[in-house]
Amino acid sequence: MNIEKMFDQADVQQLVDAFLTLEDADDVRAFLTDLCTPREICDFAQRLQVARYLDGGDPYVEVQARTGASSTTVSRVSKALNGEWGGYRRVLIELADRA
Repeated sequence: MNIEKMFDQADVQQLVDAFLTLEDADDVRAFLTDLCTPREICDFAQRLQVARYLDGGDPYVEVQARTGASSTTVSRVSKALNGEWGGYRRVLIELADRA
């Protein structure tokens, strides 16, 4: 499915809007717990950690070893990190600003 068309779907837009209603970390934890399996939440966390290490200049092999992520995941995160959407980049900048 085309990514742009995916966000045109009413149910996908409702999901985006749902995230925007969350006010604090407890709300996010509760929604993620209801929405995702524990494994999915851990996978998301792993991908963010992969993005952080790649952004810091760590080589793919070291990122794999440190996170336990597959080479496919590391490659996919790298592509997204340097891609047109910039979601990882925005989150990493925001997290760094809060530190």
